[in-house]
Amino acid sequence: MSRDHLPSAERSADSAEAPFLELLARGATADAYEQPVLLARAEGLPAERVAALEQAKLLALRVRTEIEGRRRREAELSALFETAHDLAGLRDLDAVLQAIVQRARSLLGTDIAYLSLNDASRGDTYMRVTEGSVAARFQQLRLGMGEGLGGLVAQTARPYVTDDYFKDERFQHTRTIDAGVQDEGLVAILGVPLMIGPQVIGVLFAADRRARVFEREQIALLGSFAALAAAAIDTANSLAETRSALDRLGRANEIIRDRSGVIERASDVHDRLTELVLRGGGVHDVAAAVSEVLDGTVEFAEPGGTPAMAVEAARAEGHAVRHGDDWVAAVAAGGELLGALVLRGHPGLDPVDQRTLERAAMVTSLLLLARRSASEAEQRVRGELLDDLLDSRDRDPRLLRERAARLHADLDGPHVVLAARLDVTAADADQEAGARRRLWSAASHLATTRHGLAAARDGGTVLLLPLGPGDTATTLARRTAKELGIAVHEAVTVGASAPVDRLAAHPEAVASAYAEGQRCLEALRLLGRAGDGAAAEDFGFLGLLLAGDRDIAGFVGRTIGGVVTYDERRGTDLLRTLDAYFASGMSPARTKDALHVHVNTVAQRLERVGRLLGDDWQSPARTLEIQLALRLHRLSSDGPH
Repeated sequence: MSRDHLPSAERSADSAEAPFLELLARGATADAYEQPVLLARAEGLPAERVAALEQAKLLALRVRTEIEGRRRREAELSALFETAHDLAGLRDLDAVLQAIVQRARSLLGTDIAYLSLNDASRGDTYMRVTEGSVAARFQQLRLGMGEGLGGLVAQTARPYVTDDYFKDERFQHTRTIDAGVQDEGLVAILGVPLMIGPQVIGVLFAADRRARVFEREQIALLGSFAALAAAAIDTANSLAETRSALDRLGRANEIIRDRSGVIERASDVHDRLTELVLRGGGVHDVAAAVSEVLDGTVEFAEPGGTPAMAVEAARAEGHAVRHGDDWVAAVAAGGELLGALVLRGHPGLDPVDQRTLERAAMVTSLLLLARRSASEAEQRVRGELLDDLLDSRDRDPRLLRERAARLHADLDGPHVVLAARLDVTAADADQEAGARRRLWSAASHLATTRHGLAAARDGGTVLLLPLGPGDTATTLARRTAKELGIAVHEAVTVGASAPVDRLAAHPEAVASAYAEGQRCLEALRLLGRAGDGAAAEDFGFLGLLLAGDRDIAGFVGRTIGGVVTYDERRGTDLLRTLDAYFASGMSPARTKDALHVHVNTVAQRLERVGRLLGDDWQSPARTLEIQLALRLHRLSSDGPH
């Protein structure tokens, strides 16, 4: 079909996107996206054209926000990697610290960033590096220990943030500090500790000259820069100690020759790690690269996979520690332990090689954080799409298909909506919240691998999974309950809807299917089948009460469909015989009187029914369902035609 023959609404929507695509292409500001709509209204264009422009504007702004978020995250990781690379080739400590402060200020978008260090000989702390400062007195501040916001950070070894410095009474104000802060015009201040092992050696700050709320991600980012700054200072101190030792021993040339091979290996591993990061390598690639350089076996271990005492010691000291014939370096970010790098069977480790293992652990932590950030972002997008389907917020089939395609999901194929819930009573609210988070994480991973969607809802989790060849709603529910239960180490009950398809065109079907899945879930729990999975079709005639669409024809077909079809094709009276048989108390003798046929005829017909319905058709459970199906079939047949 040519464009001229397209419906006007489609042509309008198609052309409405053009100006916003151009704005996206040239990176226009958010305000610029209002112009096409305002211009259309000013020109008196039709309402449907203005509406199409409004819809295209909203979509374009969402795309712009997503692009900006990705660019921001890429910029943050790039800055961290660049700083780590600077640290790997450390030559001038002041230059590295200045670069850290500059990048922190740029990425957090603050007016000023600065770094203070403790002076153990004088018992105070002093300003070491500033970026964006305009007040000379502020740049030359020396503070007593425990004074100001920095003193609070140093005492607690935790980040602190204040929205309004002069109104905050949590820390000790002094005339000297307040005067310097006032000269600089600072209002909102964030400070994070610089730590070498358990010791606080200084504070890294980011501040604004206006009231501001620092987000959690910004606090974590400044903490990462603080860790790199502390590592740079530690490295510089180590280099100074090495030079001092060389001077005292008087064997500088000989030691340099002895160390040259080790230094080359360290430089080689840093280059390899940088290359791995740039080409998107994983933690096991880092372990393999370090194994080759250190001439040993380096493995990455998940939390709990190594001796706890050794990992905690490495984490507390900030250095790799020896454990028997192995060396352990903690992989941590902020206060969270992410795992450990373990060098096996290498008791005699050169200090530079030890530092190489520690640097590899730091790079591993950055890779894990980057991977987690990407995974969480995808999980949020999957959850948002499923939430929109459940709430029917987005009814544009084309946009729904496009959003699903970006997640490798196909909304036009058959799917099943599954309601999943933990069947465990936690001791307290925190434990219960933790169990729900584990269920959500496991469900999100399952949805990702199955090209489906998942979202947290109503105290549990809802999944939208495609129905594979040979699968039924029942088999999918049972398999999902088993897989989620194994993942979270708890019983997980799953109720499934009947299969639904063409969800992009009919998003309202998702909500009704979810309600049906919840009813099946509650039925399983009431029947004492916690940890199991089932669909409405598993409950016999009770499935009519559980199913969202009251599928009477489906129930009749599953129960007596074979007999109905046989009568229709052969012109027999098996259905009438069944009715008479049950009405006669299942007595063949009374049945033959009701039908006015010979008893042998009744026996032959019942034998045929048994072959069509199965040998157990006269069991109590089956007879109840068969009689109900007969009644429903008779009522539907007696209705208007």
